[in-house]
Amino acid sequence: MTTIERKAGDFVIDATLLADAFGLSQDQIKARMRAGTITSRCEAGTDEDAGHWRLTFHHGNRACRFIVDEAGSIERAAHGRDLAV
Repeated sequence: MTTIERKAGDFVIDATLLADAFGLSQDQIKARMRAGTITSRCEAGTDEDAGHWRLTFHHGNRACRFIVDEAGSIERAAHGRDLAV
């Protein structure tokens, strides 16, 4: 899996995507998620954004964000300075 999957209403993200965004190994991503130093937030779109979700991951002072559809297909991705766009 190198995408985002939807399972039982939740999203499951491949550690490769976060490793690329944060410049860490997949093992580091998994360990930091277990330790709670990488956190996430899932926001459902409303009105014209209904059927889309914004998944944001934070690590220290860095963040990455994925905009996905109902199936988990990535429509947009941003990290670092790109988040301001």
